[in-house]
Amino acid sequence: MRNLESKNAKEREKIDKLESKRTEETRKVEDLLRAHFPDHPKRYPPLAYRYNSACIRVRVVSKRFSGLDPVDRWDMVVPILKANLPEATWEDLSLILLMTPDEVKDSLANITFENPEPCRL
Repeated sequence: MRNLESKNAKEREKIDKLESKRTEETRKVEDLLRAHFPDHPKRYPPLAYRYNSACIRVRVVSKRFSGLDPVDRWDMVVPILKANLPEATWEDLSLILLMTPDEVKDSLANITFENPEPCRL
């Protein structure tokens, strides 16, 4: 139990680290994805943040992606984003990570997502 609490605390710490990069606009992206992927793992809710003035990064973790290749995952998510986001927001999406719960831990893309390097823009 203690080990699980420690893991959850680390996950919360990662999200808290990104909190300053979240905006009203990115929260709308998260809300949209939460509505379409309500079965997300508790540890990995849909998350979006503004990396810089021109880029928004998004992560969706879902068991529904299991067994699907990246194109099929893209086809599940992108139409939702494109149909429901303002054009300016859609155009700023620069990274859309679509992973299963088992892929999160070992994903280099996820490590980059959770630990963004400072941007000069």
